[in-house]
Amino acid sequence: MRRRLLLLAVLAALIAGFFALGGGALLDLETLQARLDAWRLWCDAHPLAAAGGFFALYVFVTALSLPGAAALTLAAGALFGLWWGALLVSFASSLGALLAFLLSRHLLRDWVRRRFAARVDVIDAALRRDGPWYLFALRLVPVFPFFLINLAMGLTAMPAWTFYWVSQLGMLPGTLVYVNAGASLARIDRVGDVFSLPVLGAFALLGLFPLLARALLRLWQRRRVYRPWTRPRRFDRNLVVIGAGSAGLVAAYIAATLRARVTLVEAERMGGDCLNTGCVPSKALIAAAHAVHAARRAAGLGLDVRGEADFKAAMAHVERAVAGVAPHDSVERYRALGVDVVLGRARLLDPWTVHIQRHDGETLRLTTRAVVLAAGAEPVLPPIPGLAEAGALTSDTLWTALSGRDRAPESVLLLGGGPIGCELAQALARLGSRVTVVEMAERLLSREDEAVSAVLQHVLEGEGVEVLTGHRALRAGRAGDRVHLVVSGPRGERTLTAAMLIVAVGRRPRLHGLGLEALGIDPDAPLETDAFLQTRFPNIYAAGDLVGPYQFTHAAGHQAWYAAVNALFGHLKRFRVDLRVMPAVTYVDPEIARVGLNRREAQARGVPFEATAYPLSELDRAIAEDRTEGFVEVLTEPGRDRVLGATVVAPRAGELIAVWALAMRHRLGLNALLTTVHPYPTWAEANKHVAGAWRRAHAPERLLAWLARYHRWRRGG
Repeated sequence: MRRRLLLLAVLAALIAGFFALGGGALLDLETLQARLDAWRLWCDAHPLAAAGGFFALYVFVTALSLPGAAALTLAAGALFGLWWGALLVSFASSLGALLAFLLSRHLLRDWVRRRFAARVDVIDAALRRDGPWYLFALRLVPVFPFFLINLAMGLTAMPAWTFYWVSQLGMLPGTLVYVNAGASLARIDRVGDVFSLPVLGAFALLGLFPLLARALLRLWQRRRVYRPWTRPRRFDRNLVVIGAGSAGLVAAYIAATLRARVTLVEAERMGGDCLNTGCVPSKALIAAAHAVHAARRAAGLGLDVRGEADFKAAMAHVERAVAGVAPHDSVERYRALGVDVVLGRARLLDPWTVHIQRHDGETLRLTTRAVVLAAGAEPVLPPIPGLAEAGALTSDTLWTALSGRDRAPESVLLLGGGPIGCELAQALARLGSRVTVVEMAERLLSREDEAVSAVLQHVLEGEGVEVLTGHRALRAGRAGDRVHLVVSGPRGERTLTAAMLIVAVGRRPRLHGLGLEALGIDPDAPLETDAFLQTRFPNIYAAGDLVGPYQFTHAAGHQAWYAAVNALFGHLKRFRVDLRVMPAVTYVDPEIARVGLNRREAQARGVPFEATAYPLSELDRAIAEDRTEGFVEVLTEPGRDRVLGATVVAPRAGELIAVWALAMRHRLGLNALLTTVHPYPTWAEANKHVAGAWRRAHAPERLLAWLARYHRWRRGG
């Protein structure tokens, strides 16, 4: 630490001394033009000293990331001409960049990695994927400030030698353009010279270079990635979408609406996981469980009912819900919309050719300009000995096991305390099962704040669910109709037994079977896409649970619009996918909803924030319905009403969070929410009340004190 502080002091002294001695004038373009003739005469008289001094000055400026490198590059052309000036700048800029890179690595990397680990990991991931080409692309397009690239690369794990030689090559084209523009300055002796063809051409090239460099780089990357394959001369389709879940359905719908010829391929059931095993059946089961629970609580509100659960009727409701939504996602509807729907398994043979093994046994081979991969995700079975042999169920296989039962399972072990696990635990407990939740983390919903987890655990335990946090599953087995799970917790090992074991520990992308291996893509590694949802192949896009980072139906549909439009029109205009404001809801009771940052994430990222909370125990509507558990909490920038994130724990929190998503998306502050009239009494008033709490905490006390004096004076006091 002392060495770093000493080095910082030395660097600060060098910078201060440089500017104190008038060095700033050397970095100013106006000064260059004013003194150009005198400096050129001196350079002609002392060529070696001039070159050496210029080289040292350039290294000094770039090593300390001082503003003025662009002016110096122009000066090189004006003083030394195109080729000699380009040679000096090329090596001086690379050496200075290397020194800045090393200074950043020595002074900043450890501190930045501690505070902004996630952001640095993104850069490291890009470097692992593309290696030196990532840096080369940044160097080639001078839209990115070179001094920022030097500092940012110093925070990564890139080797210094790799950084140097890539910088040497990548900055050379831009150096030539800038030095050439500087050389043109030397030809301006009178006003009319400004309009000469060489000068105008040099400066036009200076402005067009970033666009030309970017276009050439993209063209070179396309040729490089497509080199092993021969592109078809004509195509059967504009777009082939693989997977008819949430993302695939939206992508196909968008393409058909835009009159493209599109084929949608589904290997199993239309609607994907959301319709058949996810959102629709789970929310229908939760609704049935909520009705049973409401009936049991009705005595306190004046209704005398038994509240006994009819599990068979509840499952019939689930099946009716799925059947009711199914026509929205059906083959018939999408064919009527103009989509060519094929039921079968699709596999990529090359970037433009899709082989389809139809369910009727026939095969189909289609060429297509673009592909959208939307195969979704599947539940994960962790590598716990005996788990598969014990007949563990997942969110995919659970519904078949529950269908047709007269009663809920007598007892259920639920491995996983995330959103899916908690939703199923509460619903099954309300419908008559004795439920135990086993979670390896120290609390439920570990991505949420501790206060949220505490409310949920209190509610679940109050409804008879046994919650075992901090417990690791060791092994599983089955004896007859009973399954057992051995877990290790704070008090040692313990054996749990139940009639049913459900595993809900996460989901992984369905990448196998898509033919990715033929394209050189590892199906066992995450499928990486850029900001436009483009894979390493410019004509192949991916959306939804297949790529994440959010495994929500609404996120999949949101991504699918970008994937479809970019796939069809990316050669003309591409749209960067916007995932900045993505709400999430866990459908327990009370619901838990969030958008943006919570306390845990803000602290982990080092984002300063101010938290304001409003408890439902103070909300009139909550008191009237006897539902006072929960709260609304909003994070704002310190001293400002700009919303960084909001968390809502309340009945219908999924509806309330939409207001905060709107506020963040359109940069509406708390004052805007506070001045909006809300009907009374409603749950939505909680959002307004938390804005009021923030306003009271920021009341102008000095002004209010003066107002008190004014009113006292008005009273004659």
